[in-house]
Amino acid sequence: MAVSRKGEKYRCEICGNEVVVTEVGGGTLVCCGEDMTLIEE
Repeated sequence: MAVSRKGEKYRCEICGNEVVVTEVGGGTLVCCGEDMTLIEE
């Protein structure tokens, strides 16, 4: 899933790392070799 806006939160389903987008630059977030999942709030 491509990063689309500041403030989005993503989680790695393998190791549990979480990130918050502070600057949108395009592309996708990857951790442990897999795309990270957007956390819906």
